[in-house]
Amino acid sequence: MNPIYRMLPILGQNLACTGAGWYRHRTRFTRFFFETLDAWERSVNGPLESLHDLQRGRLRALVARAREQVPFYRDMPAFSEADDAHEAIRETLAGISSVDKATYRDHHRDFLARDTSTARLVRANTSGTTGTALPVWLTPERIAEGYAAVWRQRRAFGAQIDDPLLTCAGQMIVPLGQRRPPFWRKNWYGRQTLFSVYHMSSAHLAAYVDEIHRTPARYVQGYPSALHLVARALLDAGRPLPAGQLCGVFTSSESLLAYQREAIEAGFGAPVHDHYAATELVVSMTACSQNRLHVDMEFCIVEVETEEETEDWVRGPLIVTGLGNDAAPLFRYRIGDVGTRAKQPCPCGRPGDSFLEIDGRIEDYVVTPDGRMVGRLDHVFKSQHDIAEAQILQETKDAIQVCVAPLASYSAASQKRLLAALRERLGDDIRIEVRLCDAIPREQNGKFRAVKSRIGKVSA
Repeated sequence: MNPIYRMLPILGQNLACTGAGWYRHRTRFTRFFFETLDAWERSVNGPLESLHDLQRGRLRALVARAREQVPFYRDMPAFSEADDAHEAIRETLAGISSVDKATYRDHHRDFLARDTSTARLVRANTSGTTGTALPVWLTPERIAEGYAAVWRQRRAFGAQIDDPLLTCAGQMIVPLGQRRPPFWRKNWYGRQTLFSVYHMSSAHLAAYVDEIHRTPARYVQGYPSALHLVARALLDAGRPLPAGQLCGVFTSSESLLAYQREAIEAGFGAPVHDHYAATELVVSMTACSQNRLHVDMEFCIVEVETEEETEDWVRGPLIVTGLGNDAAPLFRYRIGDVGTRAKQPCPCGRPGDSFLEIDGRIEDYVVTPDGRMVGRLDHVFKSQHDIAEAQILQETKDAIQVCVAPLASYSAASQKRLLAALRERLGDDIRIEVRLCDAIPREQNGKFRAVKSRIGKVSA
């Protein structure tokens, strides 16, 4: 949290959130965004052949550009000349080796196109769900395409850009030391109430319930773990929102578990619609009315490396290719998650591939000594570029252990930054031990959780 922001009175913090909301609105909702959204709302329902033609055109242009301008891909084979669009895509991708996160981390500057001015790019860092944060370069147009995919889904379920909303995500908008409500801040320009996910203790959640009932909203967005806590508080207080008051609850950034969906829908009186994406903006899937995640074909291509298969589905690691980031393209990128792709068309009628589930973003809560349950702590590792992997372990509410697989550049200063980031979110009362290790043990699916807590455990 910015030190100046922390010192402001609550009114000043609300004004700061409003200013940030005004800036985000101006930069996100550009003419290019609305043109893309309009085109994609017309293309979403096919026919499938037209979507494959669109993918072929975008992929062909990106391959030609990468061969000419991107050092990492200068030896990439030329695009397939097969007549059928789907076959041309398949043949082209078959000739490109996949890229894992370690390779990208070690050579990330080789993925940047030589003719791109970095002045117009947006520099970001991945959230480090597996404890590995990576630098990312994005064009404003690619960012707009990401929002177009999001808003195509939201508009399909009745939400509009100017609607009032409630947000439960990872923004540090309330100082951690604040012990009394309000545990939220207002973006008046965007008609948005932002709830802190770092103050959700049993003693505080009653105030969240009161504010939700006081605040007009058309939809809710946020992390499943935080929304589940709030929904349980609404239900436990006997004060769920009336059915139909909200058009939907839009979740992202974590795996949405079945019991979370059930509680969120009951507490907020509205259906949950999930979204799967990544900071690298190489993949986007949006849920339909049947709760399947559909590949946004205008945005990306998704392959499944088969590990299990039945008559109804195929499951394995996801290999994704983004179709729009011509400043730093990624072909056949191993995103680190496992997906289960349905073999039969979705009952909703939308063409193209749909997924029954995505595994790999499930995390536990960290429980603090004062009873707060803090989820999605992988953000701690977002700017820790001296760390190859990291994991938070918790056995008691008084302490956590942070296992760090360091890079050669890791130093005392690196550890100091890590501890500061943890303290900012967890406070000073919890003991933190940092332990260096060679590697983080994997789960059965080959991944590991960024947070594993015995007392804040999330069941899959």
